[in-house]
Amino acid sequence: MSVEPANLAALPPDLTPGIWTIDPIHSSASFAVRHAAVSTVRGTVSITEGEIIVGETLATSSVEASLDATLIDTHSAERDSHLRSSEFFDVDRYPTWTFKSTDVFPGPSGHYVVRGELTIRGRKRFVDLDTLFEGLGDDLGGHQIAGFTATTSVSRRDFGLEWAGRSRAGNAIVGDAVAIQLDIAAVRQV
Repeated sequence: MSVEPANLAALPPDLTPGIWTIDPIHSSASFAVRHAAVSTVRGTVSITEGEIIVGETLATSSVEASLDATLIDTHSAERDSHLRSSEFFDVDRYPTWTFKSTDVFPGPSGHYVVRGELTIRGRKRFVDLDTLFEGLGDDLGGHQIAGFTATTSVSRRDFGLEWAGRSRAGNAIVGDAVAIQLDIAAVRQV
């Protein structure tokens, strides 16, 4: 996506400037990647903490988040163990993934783009998160919450994930393109 930042763009309607803390219990980070060129494997990585600073404009807004790679879950203990190994994410050396925004600007069709550095396995790459503001609500404690959905796609090889197993038919066991979706609930701090 090649959208250029606007200088002073409008915030989503009704979103109050301030600090919003990502709620790990009500947020998720999921991924999907082709398996053996014939199916798709889906999994999750736990978001452990994060903060969204809503400024007076998009240009003064930012996002930071951390994820725990040791908690990767694809619903297969054997596959999860392989993904945690040094052949993939090497979680003994790199247990945490991070995202830190550098820009927030308007995107197409009422969406926003959150551009920033994604660090996985010690490698930093810039990504654009196509982000949709889902609205506001209140939790059971009466705290104001904001919802966001963000998507992007990355090349696993850009992050040093070079494992190249092949099936008997010669298909790559793991595709290169990884689709990522974030479903975020953030609580406004008073």
